[in-house]
Amino acid sequence: MKKMSGTDFDDLVDFFDKMAQTNWLSTIHDQLKDLSGRWSNKTILDIGCGTGRLLERGKEEARELIGIDLSHEMVEKSRSVLEGGRAKTRVLVGDAYSLPLREKQIDVAVSTCVMFLLPEPQKGLNEMVRVVKPSGVVAMLNPSPKMSPDEAASYANLVKMSGFERESLFAWSNVSTKRHRYSDEELNGLLMEFGLKNIRHTHVLDGLATITVAENRR
Repeated sequence: MKKMSGTDFDDLVDFFDKMAQTNWLSTIHDQLKDLSGRWSNKTILDIGCGTGRLLERGKEEARELIGIDLSHEMVEKSRSVLEGGRAKTRVLVGDAYSLPLREKQIDVAVSTCVMFLLPEPQKGLNEMVRVVKPSGVVAMLNPSPKMSPDEAASYANLVKMSGFERESLFAWSNVSTKRHRYSDEELNGLLMEFGLKNIRHTHVLDGLATITVAENRR
């Protein structure tokens, strides 16, 4: 599986920004934020932040919001989205395999729709854990083994999803089948390998995807 580059995403800023504001993904973002614990007065990192819509939820409560993305265009969009809040913000071009951050400085690290794209997820997890404080939290969203175009169609029909809502879910299902889909057991193995504890999985989209939250005990 080939590692994707920032230029793969530079022309997709509008698509991903619109996708992040769909009912289905914005609901998942709300759930992930709630499951990751309180953001009040904490330093929050989003690895693969896209256009910053998840971090935007912490503009008025977090102490600092840090976004990292491979794409220069995504970073520019994120900076504009995150302007004007109470939290200090930094959005940087960077790679999940080599985060431009010192170790043990992050309270909560989130990453949505990213790890399933990585050919070497251990490298990404190692970096995530490196920068998270002891007792800090990691939270991520990944497609489950159930995710496929057929299952996405069934779910879209069930909830009467149409237009771009449906189109964007199908796009994610297509990429998922070409990259990787994670079972709870596989995620448990990866996270425990890096010393993460109290691992919790929450299935969303009728089981098509999984929010995983764990604590850093290193």
